[in-house]
Amino acid sequence: MTLKIGILQADDVLPVLAEKYGEYPSMFKQLLTTANGDSSMGVEFVTYAVNAGVYPAEIDEVDAYILTGSKNSVYEDAPWITQLAEFVKALHSRKKKLVGICFGHQMVAHALGGKTSLADAGWGLGVKETSPTNSTDLLGSQPFKLIYSHQDQVVELPEGTVVLASTDICPIAATTLGEHILTFQGHPEFYPDYASDLYEIRRERYPADIYKAAIASLQAHADQLFVGALMIDFCRR
Repeated sequence: MTLKIGILQADDVLPVLAEKYGEYPSMFKQLLTTANGDSSMGVEFVTYAVNAGVYPAEIDEVDAYILTGSKNSVYEDAPWITQLAEFVKALHSRKKKLVGICFGHQMVAHALGGKTSLADAGWGLGVKETSPTNSTDLLGSQPFKLIYSHQDQVVELPEGTVVLASTDICPIAATTLGEHILTFQGHPEFYPDYASDLYEIRRERYPADIYKAAIASLQAHADQLFVGALMIDFCRR
């Protein structure tokens, strides 16, 4: 058995970091390949650079989709963002499996009738404990940790959406909609070395205390593989 995942790439890694860590699709491939605990199931990936207008010819040419993070905001008036919102609506109408990460999490809400805006709490950076708010078979009831990097967050939910987890500053940190959409504000594809280098490059954007705390937090264990396994399990259901 093979699970075919389409990665909807919504941003490009900064060139200086891409040389060392690769592009976002490569990060997801590494995460999910490592997290796949079923030796009888292969996982294949196809990348669609939606930030450049590249989409599948047919929605069903893959089994499931992952929508990546982005430096852009979902409420920006950019043609590629508008086009992406329409594609998310199409996926929802077809009940196609979709996992949204950070910008992808926010785009699901934005496209389907919710709202994303700048967070009142400011930047969410570093390793944060993510606490389940609803116990489900998928997520369980135990807190887990992810690396975060966001200034926007979901503030209003589309109809039918269930909040799965929250952080200290982000009440809507994970959601599900029906049996076909799963989203996370955190970044399971990020590891401490990449996050540290990214924060350093962007250091002047952050309040000094938030930057310092974020760097210190990267010493803590994060549960990337736990979330990666959840993603695979969700996509194959």
